[in-house]
Amino acid sequence: MLKRVFSYMKEYKKYAWLGLLCIGVEVILEITVPLLMADLIDYGVTNADETYIIKKGLQMALCAVLALILGVGSAKFSALAGQGLGANIRKAEYEKLQSYSFSNIDHFSVSSLVTRLTSDVTNIQNAVSTGMRPFGRSPVMLIFATSFAFRINSTLALVFLVALPTLAVLLILIIINVGPLYGRMQSAIDQVNRCIQENLTAIRVVKSYVRGDYEVEKFGVVNENLKSESEKAFGTAVLNMPAMQFVMYGTILGILLIGGKLINEGKMMIGQLTSFLSYVLLILNSLMMMSNVFLLMTRSLASAERIMEVIDEKIDITDENAKDIAVAKGEIEFDHVWFKYKDTAKEYVLSDVSFHIKPGQTVGIIGQTGSSKTTLVQLIPRLYDVTKGEVKIDGINVKEYPVRHLRDAVAMVLQKNTLFSGSLIDNLRWGNENATLDEIKEACQIACVDEFVERLADGYDTEMGQEGVNVSGGQKQRICIARAILKKPKVLILDDSTSAVDTATEAKIRSGLAEKLPDMTKIIIAQRISSVRHADQIIIMDRGHVEAIGTHESLLRDNQIYQEIYASQKEGADL
Repeated sequence: MLKRVFSYMKEYKKYAWLGLLCIGVEVILEITVPLLMADLIDYGVTNADETYIIKKGLQMALCAVLALILGVGSAKFSALAGQGLGANIRKAEYEKLQSYSFSNIDHFSVSSLVTRLTSDVTNIQNAVSTGMRPFGRSPVMLIFATSFAFRINSTLALVFLVALPTLAVLLILIIINVGPLYGRMQSAIDQVNRCIQENLTAIRVVKSYVRGDYEVEKFGVVNENLKSESEKAFGTAVLNMPAMQFVMYGTILGILLIGGKLINEGKMMIGQLTSFLSYVLLILNSLMMMSNVFLLMTRSLASAERIMEVIDEKIDITDENAKDIAVAKGEIEFDHVWFKYKDTAKEYVLSDVSFHIKPGQTVGIIGQTGSSKTTLVQLIPRLYDVTKGEVKIDGINVKEYPVRHLRDAVAMVLQKNTLFSGSLIDNLRWGNENATLDEIKEACQIACVDEFVERLADGYDTEMGQEGVNVSGGQKQRICIARAILKKPKVLILDDSTSAVDTATEAKIRSGLAEKLPDMTKIIIAQRISSVRHADQIIIMDRGHVEAIGTHESLLRDNQIYQEIYASQKEGADL
């Protein structure tokens, strides 16, 4: 897993190697200092040789200064490697998300995806930035310090044969237990992010229903859960320090007892014992650093698994069967189409749907809420793929078109209108980034955006704010329609996209589409019969299947569902 994660370091690998090189040389210099100190005590101090003391002292100072410089260098290179790795992983995740279909996105909650792009990546990059130093120092220091310790006194060094296995067992027990706890903690972060996201997205609803207290209480539950899971994870992780200190103090005590005895017997000098103790501390510190690295890696592994779930998600809508073709006319055919969101679902959302739309026709789709009207049209640009049957454009299965070309040829204005931060003209150019001002004005005239654009503070350069907070719902719908028209698609799908627009403006939009875009196939999903009564044909959906197809007049004469919808709306209008 970590090998795959580190494969994203790419161009930053040179910084990682430079960091490790600095760390290795720094450690060798640090390890040399106790040897110099032992000579200084045993030969310089003991013999009162001032020249020797100054010489060894300058050598120690030089080693310390060089170690300091290398330490700064290693910190810089580690930071560059860690931040670069994090940036590449985020980029890879985000690029993969862009290729997701709706069903792929449905596998994850939005809050979880946000956590995997932020908190989980941060865990990995911090593990590199802060963990590279102990990762590089620990093995080098352990090897050299241990060899020097045995060189000073092999009998005293045998204490490590008891201390090291004891510490290893304690650390393994801690790591085994803390690993799953880190995964649960990241899931708890997902829940907190989800609660915050829902509250901020629906803040107007929360305030209008005076549900602030309820939201605070709901957040308190997930926040307390995160606190609890974090306490369990970190509470287990911090046992690393007591375990380390237990072994460290036990080792030092054993060395002092045995070393004192050896000095009394004349088998060891005081300078050697002092030097030996320095190496003991270096060895134990290296083990402590190594244990911290293992803890960082354990947390990073939990985050890496979550990140790789996003990257390894199998894309279910691909160009696997695509040919080098493009939509020419916009003729649409549903041939015995069945659909369900999940293969394991018991019931189909769409059942045996068949109909044919000629190029340039205007088709209305109407039906009660939950009759799967939106699901139906989402199959045309392959936002979802059919479970059984075929959806064809110009007589060719949509799966044979390259997805990019298919979606360029099919413009869809969804039920939820989305505008992005930036100016009005920037939002309009989402439809066509190379659109001229004349083309933009023509699209705005068809969508009746021109009726209010001049009243905006800066006209087409007016900032929309986040999600278009500067315009009303009806204005937002018209901007989204203009944006879709700018794509110059072969098929235009309006999914209840004029619900917030008054009937007079809706009639103008419908008239503009018919007059200026006669060759474009238009599919209009609506709740109001007035929105579709002038269509060339009207499809009535009921519980996921086609109830009837016909004109306004024929359906009003022959279809009971259409008659009931018409009567209820006419009654409402009369009232």
